[in-house]
Amino acid sequence: MVSSVAATESYENLALLMRDEEGVAVTGDGLTVHGTVFAFLDGDDLIVELPAARGADLRERGIARAHAADGSPARDWVRVDDQQLWPELAGEAHTFVGEPAVGGDS
Repeated sequence: MVSSVAATESYENLALLMRDEEGVAVTGDGLTVHGTVFAFLDGDDLIVELPAARGADLRERGIARAHAADGSPARDWVRVDDQQLWPELAGEAHTFVGEPAVGGDS
């Protein structure tokens, strides 16, 4: 899906902001933390991976919509079209995806 100029510019600004965060890289797949994608642009929407409860809350309040990958809803991924919310939600996604697995260091 082709993005509008405004969405592309907002995503590029977000990428510039996020790349200074620990472990974040900007790749062709999207924004990654330690090699795992946590956000990407699809059309005019930012797609972010969030905890299931947070994603459900955003969907229930009409702030986000479910993201479907290969035709089926992706469990922890939501679509957000409000560009003003992108930095906040990308930050949440970065924290969520970047957290070490429980027991991973023991």
